[in-house]
Amino acid sequence: MINAYAAMAAKGKLEPWQYDPGKLGRQQVEIAVDYCGICHSDISMLHNEWGMSSYPLVAGHEVVGRIAAVGSDVTHLKEGQVVGLGWHSDYCKVCSTCGSGDHNLCSSAESTIVGRHGGFADKVRANASAVIPLPEGMDAKTAGPLFCGGITVFNPMVQFDVKPTDKVAVIGIGGLGHLGLQFLRAWGCEVTAFTSSDSKMAEAKELGAHHCINSRSEADIEQAAGRFDFIISTVNVKLDWNLYLSTLKAKGRLHFVGATLEPLDIGVFNLIMAQRSISGSPVGSPATIAKMLEFAVQHDIKPVVETFKFSQINEALAHLESGKARYRIVLER
Repeated sequence: MINAYAAMAAKGKLEPWQYDPGKLGRQQVEIAVDYCGICHSDISMLHNEWGMSSYPLVAGHEVVGRIAAVGSDVTHLKEGQVVGLGWHSDYCKVCSTCGSGDHNLCSSAESTIVGRHGGFADKVRANASAVIPLPEGMDAKTAGPLFCGGITVFNPMVQFDVKPTDKVAVIGIGGLGHLGLQFLRAWGCEVTAFTSSDSKMAEAKELGAHHCINSRSEADIEQAAGRFDFIISTVNVKLDWNLYLSTLKAKGRLHFVGATLEPLDIGVFNLIMAQRSISGSPVGSPATIAKMLEFAVQHDIKPVVETFKFSQINEALAHLESGKARYRIVLER
């Protein structure tokens, strides 16, 4: 039996719950969970904000732990190895996107906490193709958020060929944004942070920002007209997107990784006249995740985390929902 913390209904408190995972699949591994990050996506699933939750629901998709068992067909992972598991727990491996290495875009990919049980538990299972070993020298305690938050901001840097000479900006300095600042600074870019919090401006510079702009000041944003090659938005609220588009250079890109649910109100001439682009992306492929982990070790990039015991999971979720977390929350044994 696997011992987990589950929500029995939308917005319900998590409570101890056991389930029988059945026989381990030939291509699966079982991970003994040592740490698990909490992401806003977990809250969205627990609250059924996306309309695809089923209960009892065991969330948790920023898992770090040790391989406890391997299926008979698994040859590249071994018991005792320290590994991580993110948003996806399996891929079809036969479609055109999987064939081109874009497993994260597979329309049949299995999500770790959608229709199955995730890492708010003592053990979790996944197809071995979605499980990534931690590189030597990586701190297991802080690594979990890299498997969702980290890869979410790192993936577009690779996909859209962000260059070390680019001038880039990050909108929102939170769970995603604080990682974006670190990755982009280490990438070699000139980095600007857009933040509405005066208290976060000093923190943003400590995390890698060369410059900060008050996102509550339309005048300050207007002064940045035509400055940036690439802007990544990590927020989930509606902003004046036309104003931010005006801060892009010709052929600049506004990229969304924050799941804002309101439609984008965009003036098309803001795109046409300067050949600007708008895009979005999910997490990355297993190969890109492995590349991100190596890059993080090389440049000493770590999520800033607050830790709670697994037994404090409801307090940890409430702390994240309060908006006061700095900047990611990790559950530990």
